[in-house]
Amino acid sequence: MELPTKNQWRQFFKILSPKEKAIFFVFLFLFIGSSLFLSINFYFKNTLPEPTEGGIYIEGVVGFPRWINPVYAPANEADQDLTELLFSGLMKYDSQGKLQLDLTDKYEVLENGKVWEFYLKENIFWSDGRHPPATPYKLTADDVVFTIQTIQNPEIKSPWRANWLGVEVEKISELRVRFSLKNESSIFLENSTLKIIPKHIWENVLPQNFPLSAYNLRPVGSGPYQIKNLLQNQEGKIISLTLARNSHYFGQKPLVSQISFRFFDEETELLSAFKNGEIKGFSLTNLSNLTNLSNGSNLYSFSLPRYFAIFFNPGQSTPTPNLVWGSKPLAEKGVRQALNYGTNKEDLIDKVLLGQGKIVNSPILPEIFGFKEPSKIYQFDPVLAEEILEKAGFVKDETGLRVKTVKKTPTFQFKSNLGVGSRGTEVNELQKCLAKDPEIYPEGEVTGYFGSKTKTAVIKFQEKYHQDILESTGLTSGTGDVKSLTRKKLNEVCFETPAEKIPLKFSLVTVNQPILIEAASQLKNQWQALGAEVEVKTFEISTLEREIIKPRNYQALLFGEVLGSLPDPFPFWHSSQKKDPGLNLTGYENKESDKLLEAVRQSLNEAERKEKLEKFQEILIEDAPAVFLYSPDYLYLISKEIKGVETKMIIDPSKRFIDIENWYIKTKRVWQ
Repeated sequence: MELPTKNQWRQFFKILSPKEKAIFFVFLFLFIGSSLFLSINFYFKNTLPEPTEGGIYIEGVVGFPRWINPVYAPANEADQDLTELLFSGLMKYDSQGKLQLDLTDKYEVLENGKVWEFYLKENIFWSDGRHPPATPYKLTADDVVFTIQTIQNPEIKSPWRANWLGVEVEKISELRVRFSLKNESSIFLENSTLKIIPKHIWENVLPQNFPLSAYNLRPVGSGPYQIKNLLQNQEGKIISLTLARNSHYFGQKPLVSQISFRFFDEETELLSAFKNGEIKGFSLTNLSNLTNLSNGSNLYSFSLPRYFAIFFNPGQSTPTPNLVWGSKPLAEKGVRQALNYGTNKEDLIDKVLLGQGKIVNSPILPEIFGFKEPSKIYQFDPVLAEEILEKAGFVKDETGLRVKTVKKTPTFQFKSNLGVGSRGTEVNELQKCLAKDPEIYPEGEVTGYFGSKTKTAVIKFQEKYHQDILESTGLTSGTGDVKSLTRKKLNEVCFETPAEKIPLKFSLVTVNQPILIEAASQLKNQWQALGAEVEVKTFEISTLEREIIKPRNYQALLFGEVLGSLPDPFPFWHSSQKKDPGLNLTGYENKESDKLLEAVRQSLNEAERKEKLEKFQEILIEDAPAVFLYSPDYLYLISKEIKGVETKMIIDPSKRFIDIENWYIKTKRVWQ
């Protein structure tokens, strides 16, 4: 059927009345609108939004990059963040904090964990300037060997060096690397998350020039992103740094085209930039800012395998040069247990962390790693805490503070039977004692010989204290012989028993950071309610580590400890780690516990490791060398524009980018 011509349409409209024309156009518009609606409805019903490439994510960071280099990155959080995106390791973490393959296709464990071999994936390339049709540099076993040997070199001064001491690394083939350890190790796999650096870039840089190389700020890596642009001010301070997708990346390509980092001196500047829309995400460290932020963002709360605790140092009980007095009360197990029962952890989390954290009762974090909860948990019970302190001899004085009175053994005691003719030191001390009372021994002669005058004095002494000496034996008058009952009374009368007053008093030191200062203040108040006198001292982190922790110069320390994806309490609780650089901050020593920790490190059997860690947990908690407090959540605020963030647990803050390939900003619709 042919459509009407223009003339036919004109003729048609001429014969229509104005009312009919109006009705016609109404129906025409309804038809067009309905068709459009049905078409759109059909399109949306039969298509789905799908993430697609594109978009720029801008993150704000307090601090500045110095060495975007895996060799030095642990020393600076900004460097860690960038290294995570620019480099790859043999292994990496997934969004659940578990280890998975990265640069490797597979690995083999030989000789019960003394030898580990890794097989690299083929056709992995570095991000530097060789573009098609030229072939870029390949990542090979040479790069892995070079990275480890660089870190092991003491001239490089890498923070990772301690992790690799005693490890021999060798190239077996272009894509195969072998690590030989001195002892069996079930935790070595976590070391292999170390990011690899390119040999062809660094091999000609002298060790002393490593920290000065321009490649520290213009890195060549094998990660999902590469450096696109770096902006510095006139003083050389880095203002921003932009990353673009690495076209040579061997893994799943990220969808977000660019990530730009902006660097700030203070968190207040960062917050202002966020409120002004200049940045789209940042890590939240000051919880007081939580309520002042825009609703146009998502707050992600990540779990980390870390905890904060009070570490008691009872071993430092005598003064030594430049060290504080130790606290004798903390050497008593009952006191440590009482302080555990007297700690309100829920109150700490509410007031200090604003609810953004979890209670910790064990150093192996059973709720994170799937272990059995400890059978003994110090639930908040101030009544029980005070009962334990009373039983331990700490009673409240008129000020409300607790003091323990400890009687000491006198330096001299009568131990022998004495009578006329006896000679020696005991007779000498006897005469001194009797001479103190002129009515008993008016002559007061001290000769060291037991004669008649001394016998007469002893008789007078026995008759003065007849109830204690004579009555129980049926005697009515003294004998003048010094035997058990007389000797007992002489020891009581002659030598005043010295007493030591031990106040329940100690200092609590921590880092000069708002959250930890507030936590220490809350703990001080909680423990003062029990009758303890607590002095809070704060230090900058560098000073604390150098002058306080390293020489163990503290009585109680509020500090945090970080575990890996494979729980290994050995560095924190084995007796061999009591001195620096070990991290046994309480000087804890228990032979059974040591054996368990050693066995855990050597066993490759997960069930066996779990069993031994749970036994260790029970022993340690009973001994109460510390008060385990809380595990704070890691808070990450990010614009709702950024989607696909699914990470649940991270080993350290930089691992928030571990699933960056799933993040996206742009979407497109595809037919179902």
